[in-house]
Amino acid sequence: MLVTNSFRSITRAFSLSSSSRVGIPLGIGQACSMGSLLLAAGEKGMRISLPNARIMVHQPSGGAQGMASDVLIMAEELSRNRERLNEIYAHHTGQTVEKIAETLDRDRFMSANEAMEFGLIDRIENHNGSSPPIKI
Repeated sequence: MLVTNSFRSITRAFSLSSSSRVGIPLGIGQACSMGSLLLAAGEKGMRISLPNARIMVHQPSGGAQGMASDVLIMAEELSRNRERLNEIYAHHTGQTVEKIAETLDRDRFMSANEAMEFGLIDRIENHNGSSPPIKI
């Protein structure tokens, strides 16, 4: 699966991250928002990024309008989604839920090296072919 640009639907990302469909993700260009979650949710040992890719993580965002009670319902759902997102990232990265919550508090852009140190990816595929080829 090529992961590039942002993937905005948190519910779709939750569904994909808990299925076996993610397989072997390759981060190219920019993997932002839920795109970074799909990158992290790939097969362990096979979560790969190109050297110049940028990866961005953040807490979920949303908006609501209407009656006050409806706005409160949406705020509660957004809070539940944030907690679940933190748990999923923690599971896939090996970081604590507290560390994930702190990191996702604001937009956090990472280089491929930083993403590897954080546990979002396992290796960086160099353009010179120094990494072993991917078997698909």
